[in-house]
Amino acid sequence: MKRSLVTLGLLAAMAFMPAAQAEVDVDALIKQAEKASYYAGDDGRADARMMIVDSQGRKQMRQFTILRKDVEDNGDQKMMVFFSRPTDVKDTVFRVEKHAKTNVDDDRWLYLPALDLVKRISAGDKRTSFVGSHFFYEDVSGRAVSQDDFTLLEETADRYVLKAVPKQPDTVEFAHYVVEIDKATSLPVLINFYQADGTNYRRVESVQVDTVQGFPTVLRSKVSDLTNGGYTLMEFRGTEYNIGLPEDVFSERSLRTPPVQWLK
Repeated sequence: MKRSLVTLGLLAAMAFMPAAQAEVDVDALIKQAEKASYYAGDDGRADARMMIVDSQGRKQMRQFTILRKDVEDNGDQKMMVFFSRPTDVKDTVFRVEKHAKTNVDDDRWLYLPALDLVKRISAGDKRTSFVGSHFFYEDVSGRAVSQDDFTLLEETADRYVLKAVPKQPDTVEFAHYVVEIDKATSLPVLINFYQADGTNYRRVESVQVDTVQGFPTVLRSKVSDLTNGGYTLMEFRGTEYNIGLPEDVFSERSLRTPPVQWLK
């Protein structure tokens, strides 16, 4: 009789377990979030403006156009970033060939027009400042979810909260990060990065999200330096998807000869 009561008690407890523990497929969840964030449509373009604010409140502006083409969903991807303002970065171009496999580093180049120099960005520099902003090079092209191990921490009415631990901790400056994914859009809307001692030193936020051509799209995002102060706010305008970008747009030739018909 006692054994039966214990069994019934366990069954009752299991019946009231949070659905998140029993039903959420974490792997499918993060892949969907990655697709929503970086693979909307087969290709796309957007005009972007970054406002960089340092710890003393001083401001700098960067303006550029992003072109992106997918090789496959959640897989390899090509990207070009063409700077137009201010004068000191005008005609600078950032080129990316993103690789989904964890054992293959992404290829990144920066064209510096003043020197007529194509500079290769090493894998070790992927988490350094992107043209003086609080965004990292890896933030712009996107960190592949295959590089981290994810566990579900919490499920709320509107969000999934996950912890991510890097598979190769010696290649990054963080010990782990916590990402909150919006259930309605599948977009990560808040990411907090932590050091080994538990210090939350960096935050990435989706400030404004809207629907463009049926795709939930981040129109404003913000990165904050929680240790030294300062932040960078990035705004996107004129976002378009499935515009038929040709392969040659993403070639080395475009570094010195930009495809002007796609930058208007």
